[in-house]
Amino acid sequence: MFTLTDVSFSVSGKTILHPTSLTFESAKVTTLLGHNGCGKSTLIKMLSRQQQPTTGAVTIHNTSIDDFSHRDFALKVAYLPQHPPLTDGVTVRELVAFGRFPWKGALGRYSQDDHAIIDQAIERVGLNDFATRYVSTLSGGERQRAWVAMLLAQRSECILLDEPTSALDVAHQYELLALIRELNQNLGLTVIMVLHDINMAARFSDHLIAMHTGHIQAQGSPEHMMKEDVLASIYGVPLSLFTHPETGMPISYVR
Repeated sequence: MFTLTDVSFSVSGKTILHPTSLTFESAKVTTLLGHNGCGKSTLIKMLSRQQQPTTGAVTIHNTSIDDFSHRDFALKVAYLPQHPPLTDGVTVRELVAFGRFPWKGALGRYSQDDHAIIDQAIERVGLNDFATRYVSTLSGGERQRAWVAMLLAQRSECILLDEPTSALDVAHQYELLALIRELNQNLGLTVIMVLHDINMAARFSDHLIAMHTGHIQAQGSPEHMMKEDVLASIYGVPLSLFTHPETGMPISYVR
């Protein structure tokens, strides 16, 4: 999906992301991990065209992301920032309908197909009973589901999520990530997201990329990354692992 070639980012003389080359596979869930300030959000903002790289090139299917019109890029990529805009006075259905904007334009009218896509997106995230509720009245988990439904209605190839679970309790984190994984597997959706919880990331991702002070520290499958020496190099603290009795997956904890 995405390819980064020698991409870097600096601001006010400080290098946030050192020259980096990466490939993100289509129809996979890739998660960026690491300390605050390590460059995760900077990287995902460059993928979403929210920030221009200082050097290097970002491409989608061998085409520079700068060569896409705003509309065509939106048909490729949908982005949910860490702090979405306020939604006071907006219902769930109205929010989800915003996802159709790239297909319709400012003066376009929603067709029967558009309304069907909006309804399907709301149903996929389990918010049928909340469609007429104001987004501001929803719980944190329900609100995040509504934003994901808006991304689904956009019908993009890839969704970018910057810390989608940061304001959620553990139960809602699990529910949201399970939903994202289900959408990835059922729709062939490419997902690139930033998370802090290594155990959640390992459970719901195909590929993990760990960053440290603007460098790629390590990357690989969850099985490759969930090792004590790899985790210690990422987080700088001694971590141990045990095997989950039901899933057989390794779980990390601080010694």
